Amino acid sequence: MASFKSTKIPIYPKLGEKVTPDTLYWKNYKAPVQIKEFGAVTSIDFSSLAPHNYAVTASTRIHIYGPFSTEPVKTFTRFKDTAYSGKFRSDGQLLVAGCEDSMVRLFDVSGKVALRVFKGHTKGVHVTDFTSDCYHILTGSDDYTCRLWDIPNSTELTSYKEHTDYIRCGITSKLNRDIFITGSYDHTLRMFDARVEKSVMTMDHSQPVESVLLYPSEGLLVSAGGRYVKVWDLLKGGQPLVSLKNHHKTVTCLSLSSNGQRLLSASLDRHVKIYNTTNYKVVHNFDYAASILSLALAPDDESIVVGMTNGVLSIKHRKSPEEKREMAGKQRMQPVYRIFVKGRNYVPKKASAYSSNCFILLQRTILTTGIFNPGSGKKPEITVAVMKELDRRGTLKNALAGRDEQNLSQLLNFLIGNVVDPRFTPVLVTATEMILDIYQAVVGQSSVVDRQLVRLQELVEREVDYQQDLLEVLGMLDTLFAASLPRKEVVCGELLINIHFGFGETLSQIPTLSH
Repeated sequence: MASFKSTKIPIYPKLGEKVTPDTLYWKNYKAPVQIKEFGAVTSIDFSSLAPHNYAVTASTRIHIYGPFSTEPVKTFTRFKDTAYSGKFRSDGQLLVAGCEDSMVRLFDVSGKVALRVFKGHTKGVHVTDFTSDCYHILTGSDDYTCRLWDIPNSTELTSYKEHTDYIRCGITSKLNRDIFITGSYDHTLRMFDARVEKSVMTMDHSQPVESVLLYPSEGLLVSAGGRYVKVWDLLKGGQPLVSLKNHHKTVTCLSLSSNGQRLLSASLDRHVKIYNTTNYKVVHNFDYAASILSLALAPDDESIVVGMTNGVLSIKHRKSPEEKREMAGKQRMQPVYRIFVKGRNYVPKKASAYSSNCFILLQRTILTTGIFNPGSGKKPEITVAVMKELDRRGTLKNALAGRDEQNLSQLLNFLIGNVVDPRFTPVLVTATEMILDIYQAVVGQSSVVDRQLVRLQELVEREVDYQQDLLEVLGMLDTLFAASLPRKEVVCGELLINIHFGFGETLSQIPTLSH
């Protein structure tokens, strides 16, 4: 019996990933270092002074890590319940944090015992921050109030109760010590001025607000809540500028790159999206293993630190120039797997089988398992190769016939997704013509199939229009290229006259050549 000849799957050139400056910049990080914390990491904050240590708030502890350390260099454990929002002061000497027990504690970074304990809230305090003058503290609580505290005197300066739900985020102005903004689960953002008894600006986010961020110029405010990230123009009274919906689950935190040109948002969908702040398009994306609760970017973007719901802290450090060169050298020298294992002259053995039985089995498999189903595999070149082989054997029409509504719908979906791909068009156009011949009698009996046929028709018509437009452009370019070439005069020499006379023509019969 003849040996079975396996179907050859053509190898198409891979369409490379579009490499942009953002791709090169944000991919220039090492493999992440992971640290297991005692609970979900709810807050991360970098010190603005070198060496840029960062405070990690998780469970009932706040750990301070060095820029490259995997063990905490300092730990604060003076919390009776879950701690929240550990924040450094701008000079890096003090750290403030809220707690579920409604108290606010102020620590000296070089000590262990709390320097101040501020009492006044009646529920958990999730928001803490220092004002720009370094002498006051902003707090926001689940008791619907936000308060300003005086550090030297340990007293409450002012209190606002305008929100009607939990206050879970807030930020102070770095340009004006009296201005601060809070976000609440009542869907609103409110700007307060400590010199005024009421809020001076209100914005409706339309979702529970999880995070707020001010641009360095403080003319723009970014809020995150639900699946939305929204940008507000504070100079125009809180007018909404942009509403972004790129995440699939709740957005939990925001961050800004060191130059202010890239905005980062993290979500419970395990993704970190990076936006260009000029047009707010996504320029890069990071994936993580669990839902993200906190995100922080080191000064100069040297590190990206992410805290997740499973208690894992993930740190990515930027590669040094020496490490980049070393990695590039390893990639150039790495052999392919086949050569590495078997040697460069290795040729895989061809399997033998009974050709007739195998061909019958192939047809049955195609009819019963739906190899043409686009959802069954991510490599359309395999399906197209099988189609091409069946067409060569003259049995493609039989394989396409006899399908129910579901199988025909899957087949049409495959054609819609791949028929205009220039790699597959020669084969799939033939298959499309066969399908139309086979099933034209049942058109109108299934609304699903009818819609797909209409989509296929529109797709082909649009592709034909594109091809016609390209031919017109090609003709225009040919005309331009021809017009740009230098003209050369053609001189009729004696050789041409002799050739004409050689064929028995007279001089009067020779056509005139224009110069």
